[in-house]
Amino acid sequence: MVYYKINYRINEMVYQKKITFITSSALSAIIFFFHSSSCTQPISETKSDSTQQQLWYGPNKYQMKPEDSLVRLGYDIIERTYAYYGPKGKIAAITNGMNCSNCHPSGGIVPWGNNFGAVIVSYPKFSYRSGAQLTLCGRINDCFERSLNGKAIDSNSHEMKAILAYMHWLAGDVTTKPAGSGIMKLKYLDRAADTTKGKLVFVTTCTRCHGSNGEGKPNDYGGFIYPPLWGDKSYNTGAGMCRLSMLSGFIKNNMPFDQASYNHPVLSDEQAWDVAAYIDSKPRPLIKNKKDYPDISKKEIDNPTGPYSDTFPEQQHKYGPFSPIAQTHASQNK
Repeated sequence: MVYYKINYRINEMVYQKKITFITSSALSAIIFFFHSSSCTQPISETKSDSTQQQLWYGPNKYQMKPEDSLVRLGYDIIERTYAYYGPKGKIAAITNGMNCSNCHPSGGIVPWGNNFGAVIVSYPKFSYRSGAQLTLCGRINDCFERSLNGKAIDSNSHEMKAILAYMHWLAGDVTTKPAGSGIMKLKYLDRAADTTKGKLVFVTTCTRCHGSNGEGKPNDYGGFIYPPLWGDKSYNTGAGMCRLSMLSGFIKNNMPFDQASYNHPVLSDEQAWDVAAYIDSKPRPLIKNKKDYPDISKKEIDNPTGPYSDTFPEQQHKYGPFSPIAQTHASQNK
């Protein structure tokens, strides 16, 4: 449920005004050649609250210029991270074999797909998690150490420069955080997320790609065709996807990867929360050598690991209900 192939499943969400009778497969092919640049023709979509917004959709790889070799390398590292840094990586064997694209579909260009639309304008910024100023290189290395359960790469390396070049190319003329960036925040449930209900969603929807034990499907080169969702080769406890608000929002708008899109979701909000709870209830590697949140009052309310500055139990911080925690924090911050 958390994998994405390069698959521009645009369906009817682009060029609706110009092309009204066309198959989704034909439109997917057309989009390779006629998709607009990152900010000039944003996409219109109806969010869950029925308000209209213009969403950022990034340029695709077919728009790269032949001479943009550094940008192309950055894109390839995002899509095939295992080939460079996986267990059989040609640069260094320092990650679990997952790809950056496992959390950033289609090279990080999809609306509400944890995309890279806002990264250039967002960094550097202060990070409550580290308690210090965080550069974009530092944020990328956070992903290497957390989502890829690996080691940081050299910030001055050719590969890091390539990743940065690709992100700058994607950003184009973006000057402020565009709508559709990152992950959509779903409304809190009025109950705790239910792992039993989540297991049912997982069995019926996710096992065909991720396996009955969340083990994923490995390839022959130290990576994965479909990534593991738990176990020793999955993301560790310090990753953003260990927070239910992050994982549920990602799942709702992107999974199953070959069926769902942000304006044609397959799962309901409740199903997304519940299956996220089931996935994150499973064992995974512990984050190492990190002292997160020196000020514990700055922890997100759904951070699954204590201690906390409030009196709510760790179980509620992990699974909810989250509204009482949010209300308490809001009253304390007045």
